[in-house]
Amino acid sequence: MPGDGLKLTVYMGERERAGGRLLADVLLDIFERHGVRSSALFRGIEGFGPKHRLQTERLLTLSEDLPLLAVAIDERGRIEALRDEVAEATGHGLITLERVRLLSADGGEIELPPGPDELKLTVFIGRRERVAARPAHLAVVDLLHRHGVAGASVLLGLDGTAHGTRRRGRFLAGNAQVPMMILSVGGRESIARVLPELRAMGSEQLLTLERVRVCKRDGVLLADPGEAPAPDAGGLAYWQKLIVYAGEQVHHEGRPLHAALVRRLRSEGAAGATALRGQWGYHGDHRPHGERFWSLRRHVPVLTVLLDTPANALRSFEVVDELTDGGGLVTSELVPALRASGPAIEHGGLELAPARAPWER
Repeated sequence: MPGDGLKLTVYMGERERAGGRLLADVLLDIFERHGVRSSALFRGIEGFGPKHRLQTERLLTLSEDLPLLAVAIDERGRIEALRDEVAEATGHGLITLERVRLLSADGGEIELPPGPDELKLTVFIGRRERVAARPAHLAVVDLLHRHGVAGASVLLGLDGTAHGTRRRGRFLAGNAQVPMMILSVGGRESIARVLPELRAMGSEQLLTLERVRVCKRDGVLLADPGEAPAPDAGGLAYWQKLIVYAGEQVHHEGRPLHAALVRRLRSEGAAGATALRGQWGYHGDHRPHGERFWSLRRHVPVLTVLLDTPANALRSFEVVDELTDGGGLVTSELVPALRASGPAIEHGGLELAPARAPWER
């Protein structure tokens, strides 16, 4: 049945530790212990955080501590129950909380939330899950593309939980149940057409909906990122998230777009940015594409995520607008809670800013 949920995301370095163990492993243990419905761990390919230290796979000396993202999604009560434990474990890193609409993939009436013309639909599936003898992620992306959803990207997890059970990736194993996350952005009508067919595929994984604004597509400016609501009497304020979706082949002045974005945003003083390489996807009218065993060239989607205050995000959007003249899909979202911590760094908190709609209580 549909319901109100929360998405907790931790941005950290690959070598960050908690209590003598790798922080990523500690977080996944917490998610399993609390029986989190869907969670996943992803490795980034480039990025920087509040300390402005560059992490990139492109340089050997900087590739030993790549950025990681741990994402956990469930009903509000379960995420709130583990929030303080996650915050205590995450000494150095950035944590966000976002409201999501939970949709079960089987049973119950499909009800889209009121509000914006555009929505972000996220689908969690197992790595080896299949639909009519095809890999499920290919079938889902083809469905999204066929119904005119603006873009979709498939991210392969390293670890995670499904229905509260740990699905750890292991070397020399099939890793059939290791989670994959499919992020898609589209208009309400196209998302409404997709949902019944997604359910008919028989997936037992979780579907979520979130508010989003499409700002730019294939070099055409469609909207500005928008203004966040003013802080309430308690001082709680929204933060802003910009995401740039583009193929790895998209370049700016001879450099891959994600690399150009990360370096330029870092030089301009942005709070942080992380680039993630997908396995499969598309944006706009482009055909779905990605990793193929027989391909000599990579043609995979890359997501570059930027988090900051609304005022700083607006300035960063000027950089994003300049660098995406050659293509890509740019979206903006409000983040109701963010905490950044590290040596001599403590910004924000994990109390949710006021809801903006009935489904965001």
